[in-house]
Amino acid sequence: MTDMQISIDPLEARRQRRLSNRSHLKRYWTLYLLLLLPFAQIIVFRYAPMLNILAAFKGNMFLWDVMERPWADNYGFEFFIKAFNDPLFLEALRNTFVLSILQIIISFPVPIFLAILLNELRLKLFKRVTQTILYMPHFLSWAIIGGIATAVLGAQGLVNNGLSGIGFETTIPFLSDPFHWVFSYVFIGIWQSMGWSTIIYLAAITSVNPELYEAAAVDGAKRFRMMWHVTLPGIRSVIILLLILNIGGIMANNFERIMAMRNSWVYGVSDVIEVYVYNWGLSRGQNQSLTSAVGLFQSVVAVIFLFSANAVAKRAGERGII
Repeated sequence: MTDMQISIDPLEARRQRRLSNRSHLKRYWTLYLLLLLPFAQIIVFRYAPMLNILAAFKGNMFLWDVMERPWADNYGFEFFIKAFNDPLFLEALRNTFVLSILQIIISFPVPIFLAILLNELRLKLFKRVTQTILYMPHFLSWAIIGGIATAVLGAQGLVNNGLSGIGFETTIPFLSDPFHWVFSYVFIGIWQSMGWSTIIYLAAITSVNPELYEAAAVDGAKRFRMMWHVTLPGIRSVIILLLILNIGGIMANNFERIMAMRNSWVYGVSDVIEVYVYNWGLSRGQNQSLTSAVGLFQSVVAVIFLFSANAVAKRAGERGII
């Protein structure tokens, strides 16, 4: 039979699609009905409150409806200008960047290498017990972790008492010196989150084709070579995905974590944007418009970082998240 093209009438094709869609809706209408509740929840609690973004551009009149407030000076950018002229905001912005960047640089690679090492363990019982011990801190609240940090790293804590017991005459100010506090903050975050993040990478490693390991073994590769040339490339897409998400959150620090670990000696390095917003918008309640402007700035910058990281990942040949 010779090849021939069968022309289909576009009107007939559209009619067939409509019939197919009607049949699909008739069959699964209950599932679409169930979707109305989550859609309503998203609209009411996620999108409707976005109207309050206008508070950043309007006068600071807390009791007024946001739509009825007069526009702020400088074409509505009065409070953005005030924020950038406020030394406390600039300090909070600096601290936010420093803590977030250190968190990414130091803590992001840890669960990757930990997952690879756990994957190499041959004793299944030891592997499971180790995993359980590692991800247990994830289920602790930051209030509890803050207490543990004080008990272990405080001036009279376990570490300093141990050091004094072996002859050290000076205590290490892990939680009272700004420099030491920053790294204590980062490494406590690693301890709290590395086990849970490791689960994601272990799941990704299971999807690596076992034949690649067999081929590498035939070529004479040892375990380290297999980890470097097979395992890491096999989970690269997951690593890039999580790195993009981490970069997208570079303007956000865990508020509970900051409040649980900060104290009066380290305000200069622990006052981040969330703390600034809390102090001016909730604790003192002095300027809702200013804190709305700061929150909007924080969100816009986070979106810029997210899209920039995604664009770089796509340029490097990865799929990205968008």
